[in-house]
Amino acid sequence: MLDPSSSEDSGGEIDEDTEVPKDSPKKPLTSSGQGGKHKRPPADQPQAESPSAGDEQKNEKERLQKEEAERKSKLQIYVFVLRCIAYPFNAKQPTDMARRQQKLNKQQLQAVKDHFLAFLNGETQIVADEAFCNAVRSYYEGFLNSERVSRMVQSGGCSACDFRDVFKKNIERRVRSLPEIDGLSKETVLSSWIAKYDAIYRGDEDLRRQPQRMHLSAVSELILSKEQLYEMFQLILGIKKFEHQLLYNACQLDNVDEQAAQIRRELDGRQQLAERVAKERKYPKFVSKDMEAMYIEELRSSVNLLMANLESLPVAKGGPDFKQKLKRSTMNNSFLDMGEETEFLSKSDVVLSFTLEIVIVEVQGLKSVAPNRIVYCTMEVEGGEKLQTDQAEASRPQWGTQGDFMTTHPLPMIKVKLFTESTGVLALEDKELGRVILNPTTNGPKQAELHKMVVSKNSQDSELKIKLAVRMDKPPNMKHSGYLYALGQRVWKRWKRRYLVLVQVSQYTFAMCSYRERKSEPHELMQLEGYTVDYSDPQPGLQGGRVFFSAVKEGDLVVFASDDEQDRMLWVQAIYRATGQSYKPVPPTQIQRQNCRGGNPQPDVPISLLSLDRSQRQGVEDLISAVPCRFDHAALFPMLQKQTLQHRMNDSFSCLGWFSPGQVFVLDEYCARYGVRGCHRHLSYLRDLMEYSENNTLVDPTLLHYSYAFCASHIHGNRPDGIGTVTEEEREQFEDIRSRLLSLLDNQIIHFRYCFPFGRPDGALKATLSLLERVLMKDITTPIPPEEMKKMVKKCLEKAALINYSQLTQYAQIEADAQAAPEKRLEDMMRLGELCIEVLQQNDEHHSEGREAFSWWPEMMAEHAETFLSLYTVDMDGALQVQPVDSWDSFPLFQLLNNFLRCDPHLCNGMFHKHLQDLFIPLVVRYIDLMESSIAQSIHRGFQQETWQSVKTITNNLPSVPLPKVNLPQMPSFSAPSWMGPLCDSTNGSATSEDLFWKLDALQMFVLDLHWPEPEFAKHLEQRLKLMASDMMEACVKRTKAAFDSKMQKASKATDFRVSLSVCTMFNMLMDAKKQCAKLCVLDSGQEIDKQWQQYHSKIDVLIDDAFKDMISSMVTKFAGVLDGVLSKLSRYDEGTFFSSILSFTVKAAAKYVDVPKPGMDLADTYITFVRQNQDILRDRVNEEMYIEKLFDKTYRDFRLQGVLDGTLNNKSYETVYNRLTVEEATMAVKAGDGLQGITMRDSDEEDG
Repeated sequence: MLDPSSSEDSGGEIDEDTEVPKDSPKKPLTSSGQGGKHKRPPADQPQAESPSAGDEQKNEKERLQKEEAERKSKLQIYVFVLRCIAYPFNAKQPTDMARRQQKLNKQQLQAVKDHFLAFLNGETQIVADEAFCNAVRSYYEGFLNSERVSRMVQSGGCSACDFRDVFKKNIERRVRSLPEIDGLSKETVLSSWIAKYDAIYRGDEDLRRQPQRMHLSAVSELILSKEQLYEMFQLILGIKKFEHQLLYNACQLDNVDEQAAQIRRELDGRQQLAERVAKERKYPKFVSKDMEAMYIEELRSSVNLLMANLESLPVAKGGPDFKQKLKRSTMNNSFLDMGEETEFLSKSDVVLSFTLEIVIVEVQGLKSVAPNRIVYCTMEVEGGEKLQTDQAEASRPQWGTQGDFMTTHPLPMIKVKLFTESTGVLALEDKELGRVILNPTTNGPKQAELHKMVVSKNSQDSELKIKLAVRMDKPPNMKHSGYLYALGQRVWKRWKRRYLVLVQVSQYTFAMCSYRERKSEPHELMQLEGYTVDYSDPQPGLQGGRVFFSAVKEGDLVVFASDDEQDRMLWVQAIYRATGQSYKPVPPTQIQRQNCRGGNPQPDVPISLLSLDRSQRQGVEDLISAVPCRFDHAALFPMLQKQTLQHRMNDSFSCLGWFSPGQVFVLDEYCARYGVRGCHRHLSYLRDLMEYSENNTLVDPTLLHYSYAFCASHIHGNRPDGIGTVTEEEREQFEDIRSRLLSLLDNQIIHFRYCFPFGRPDGALKATLSLLERVLMKDITTPIPPEEMKKMVKKCLEKAALINYSQLTQYAQIEADAQAAPEKRLEDMMRLGELCIEVLQQNDEHHSEGREAFSWWPEMMAEHAETFLSLYTVDMDGALQVQPVDSWDSFPLFQLLNNFLRCDPHLCNGMFHKHLQDLFIPLVVRYIDLMESSIAQSIHRGFQQETWQSVKTITNNLPSVPLPKVNLPQMPSFSAPSWMGPLCDSTNGSATSEDLFWKLDALQMFVLDLHWPEPEFAKHLEQRLKLMASDMMEACVKRTKAAFDSKMQKASKATDFRVSLSVCTMFNMLMDAKKQCAKLCVLDSGQEIDKQWQQYHSKIDVLIDDAFKDMISSMVTKFAGVLDGVLSKLSRYDEGTFFSSILSFTVKAAAKYVDVPKPGMDLADTYITFVRQNQDILRDRVNEEMYIEKLFDKTYRDFRLQGVLDGTLNNKSYETVYNRLTVEEATMAVKAGDGLQGITMRDSDEEDG
């Protein structure tokens, strides 16, 4: 059997085998227009003069003959299809097939892009949070703008549901990573986001159109009526409407008895064919000689099965309940755009309204009336009002009066009468002189004419005439009218002359109506929908009419005749416009003229093998009388199936190669009725599907799997219904298709990202792998070894890695240029790394379904990823090698790649991941070494130049500028930037300390953000940084303690001493060191802490605590020294001393003239001021309240008498103060007399105690 793709090159041989009975010679074609298509060259033209012209004519002739033969084959196939649809008895339309969605085209894809871009630009009214906007932006940039989506749309395998499923999968992953919110479940969030997605996808689309589209989708995808199936296969096979009507009537498809008889004849013919094959032993070539007898048995059993199916049908099938109403076809002949069922018209639906204008001009031949008598005329339309003209004298009976009437009668009756006034006294009515009755039509003359009036028998006015004009306007819905002879099967069943009117009832509904006189409703009507009109030859046996034309429809033929050729042409043109038929009728005179001249038909006239002319209907008879069993249906059916698949792939549904239920029904019925072998059917189907798949059209691999499994079980003899006959031709075709399918599947796995973009169609990759396993099997029972399958898939995925990486570099527009700047190459590697990660994430998200078919698929994908990354390694190594020494710009690249690899269970610590670690270990170590040296130098130089001014004070004096964003610490300078202080929690430390803390914290955060995957090296890095931080902290604390001691030694011991801001900064620095120590010097709690490390860390804590104690003690000593100085000065005013009497005498002498304070009060005020101001300074400048309280408690605890031990109070300072207060008490007691009533200070202290 020939391949369908090569059938055009060998069309003559196939046509000879398929269209001509096997036991009869080939008949000549009888198509109209076959002759006269090519002019014969003149006899005197030399043949050798232009050989190319002769070859061109020969090729053109062969091409035309080939097209004509192919056209005839399609007509013959359509006859068989008509019979399958008209009387099916084997198959039914399946109701369990998956419903297909409307496919998207390029224009719709661009509209969807515009909708989402408008949402992202804030041009819609849809309210959304930031998380949803981010999800939509990722969907828009990663999916909608993807080249693979454009390819998928172009291939016709993409629907709106695919877009929705991809978005849903993306947001499910995002929503799962969001934290839980009280009162809001993640299912609610998903539902809300999907609803917003639908609103964005629709845009401004009118929602009222949705139900209509759903209805049309249901009509085309579910159960179809017979008329819909007829029209579908007219489009599939390119059959014209009038050809279908001719074949329909010729086959008598509306006659159930005829169709049943035809089936019985076909089955009898198949029985005879089986007996003849058995008798003559003309078997096909089988793979085994034993199958010849089995073949005959198969033929007989198939015929018996068909007979049983036919016998099981009820006799009443095909009766009134089985007939289908006709569907209205739109003007564009689109099967999927059919509307609702057309209702049959009633007589009351046809309404016409006419305007009549009657103008009476004059009367001639009036002799019976005296000249001076008064005459006038009346006019009326029967069933309407009566009008009268003005009065005139009998000598001049002229009026020019017009009367306007309205009527609904296409054939109205008009009465015009002439009256004269009666002179008799007793006369009740005027005398009628004459009358005329007219029956005007819209085609009648419009000018005034003379009409002879009817007068009474004894009247003298025998030649009385009236001149008048009758104008009957044609209404807009009346397209044509006139008298015709008509004969039909359903209406006008008698051949007679009738007045017919072509009426337009609505935009799509026309009717031919016959009217009688004075009737507003048609007597009979014929709805023109579905009819085809054409010129025809005179019909024998019909008397009346000179020229004929006819209108044909399934089950009906109406013949019309006119007396005038021009009138016939007008009628045919009007009916042609009304039916909307694609076939344009051509007058016979034009056809004869064209044939006589030897020219080609007009471009708008379709060439057909069929004609409505009786003289050329032999082609129809040949088609319908052909015996089906004499045709090679093994050649005809692949043509039908291929044309059906082509129509299916080009319709508006994303079918992926699946036929619609109606198409499956017709193909099943055809195969069963005409004996097409199942294996041959599926082999042809596989061949057609692979052609589409090889041309980058999406085909469901599950469909390929079904057909291949059927063919394989048939060839290998493992059919579920038992062993069947296998021809050598079937086996050869199967082996050819197997090798071709193996190559196709290999190519699809290599290009899996482009053949199955974003995991579409759903489950396609899994089905492809399963099909590959089935194709690799030597037979249907022996499974393929898993290692062989893995080896082939591994080889395909290695090629896929190279293709994917090449496509990625082309998309990123990255070229290997050794002369490019290092910064540019590193930037390209960052961008390429992001794209590689995106590709691998998409592979894991959309192409992981292979694990459902094979458990080892994740391992294969991991190896594919390693191969893919190994290609990236070459470019990455080249870019890193040209980077300058001690350049840290490549760390973001490590973080980008490592953050992805460490989270992937298959790639973590894989080949590429280890190579990446080996590249960056020296870089990280070098970076830490330089950072350690830099920090040590910054501490040394910083403390040498330290002003001990707090960073907060510095930053408050800086201008307000935005702070830069710090991502990763680069090689720091030896002095901290002025903006670095606000980045820390405390800003009261010195510039050196804040610089130190920030650098240590940034360095540790940098190493932490690296997330080093190897545990030992990660532990080593952390321990080294913690030790380094401890050493730096120790040096910082010691330098701060030394600076504090130096400050305190230089400080004043008098009451003018104030705690300087630098001293407060030192306190704050130690406090920050205490806090940062817990963060920077403590190992992660998850690690094991050895005893040596714990002792080392405790040493730092002790060092800081001792420094605090020493600094507080030094500060207390300073305050105590000031207090001792004040007390020593106050002791000069004690009673009984030498200086006391002198100072008291001076005060008393001065008190006579001015108000002098008591001795020592100014010194006391100075000390109080000293204490208060230092307290304020400490409270304002020192951050930690606990240490301030310790300082104050230690300074003034001597004045807290309650509960204090005697040993603590018995010191020199307390004794001095106590003795002075005792002397003062005694002095006051002497001066006040008994004012104290004998109570001493000791007594009061005891009472307080």
